[in-house]
Amino acid sequence: MFRSILVRSSASAKQSLLHRTFSSGSVPERKVAILGAAGGIGQPLALLMKLNPLVSSLSLFDIANTPGVAADVGHINTRSQVVGYMGDDDLAKALEGADLVIIPAGVPRKPGMTRDDLFNINAGIVKNLCSAIAKYCPHALVNMISNPVNSTVPIAAEIFKKAGMYDEKKLFGVTTLDVVRAKTFYAGKANVPVAEVNVPVIGGHAGVTILPLFSQATPQANLSGDVLTALTKRTQDGGTEVVEAKAGKGSATLSMAYAGALFADACLKGLNGVPDVVECSYVQSTITELPFFASKVRLGKNGVEEVLDLGPLSDFEKEGLEALKPELKSSIEKGVKFANQ
Repeated sequence: MFRSILVRSSASAKQSLLHRTFSSGSVPERKVAILGAAGGIGQPLALLMKLNPLVSSLSLFDIANTPGVAADVGHINTRSQVVGYMGDDDLAKALEGADLVIIPAGVPRKPGMTRDDLFNINAGIVKNLCSAIAKYCPHALVNMISNPVNSTVPIAAEIFKKAGMYDEKKLFGVTTLDVVRAKTFYAGKANVPVAEVNVPVIGGHAGVTILPLFSQATPQANLSGDVLTALTKRTQDGGTEVVEAKAGKGSATLSMAYAGALFADACLKGLNGVPDVVECSYVQSTITELPFFASKVRLGKNGVEEVLDLGPLSDFEKEGLEALKPELKSSIEKGVKFANQ
């Protein structure tokens, strides 16, 4: 995925975008729709998806300004054809035939706001968009970026259930930015190349519900308990760090677009039958007592092929897991309640 520009933090990342082992003609046609494509996350995400050779058709939807974004991105000399759609009347056309729908739509977080402060606005947006997905591309994979993800994914599930089109294997909360941050922060403290680092992140996608498993990080480094505690806290507060640094002028848009593009690329690889594609994601799960939970997931032709076990946890991580459950449970219930009002 756009690897001629960026190096992905995985062993397979060393291949260039333009020097894959297959040509664009050897892979299936894949339509990707971005809902909220003119926003702070949507625009850089549209650019990054335009650079992905697995995408043959890129559909950009928003309530305003999408034709300009589509015209701009559409001039880039890569495989996909780009079309911009604007306003509710165009939503059906934007979605029809989509294999993958990415949803960064909604308002961003501002200083002093929690993800739950966003709930009333973004929950309504997600509810409407998911109703349209159920109608116009019910078999598409859905990547939820709109916050609060801990609640918007359960909202989406309830809307799909009401439409009789729910497939738990095809709904994902995108928590990849937590993984990206954990890798970056860990590499800095461990003094190892970030491209070689892997850190699973479990739980949810807000504050204390984000639990990086540094005990499972590779390569292993002999970091003190205090350092690991600080790394965990920084990973949990990564979004706030960016919001405060931007001083009221935005939230984590560029890094979120990057993370969203990485996860979308993994989903497309899974759809295309690439073996052993494993990423962390917030999905319907039975590995804890909570109905939705983020953990490592094996991706395949049907979306989720397998939700992997958490693996061994340190005592600190076991405490963190128990501490996050009440807040995550409350967020899930809040989403379910909203969807059924």
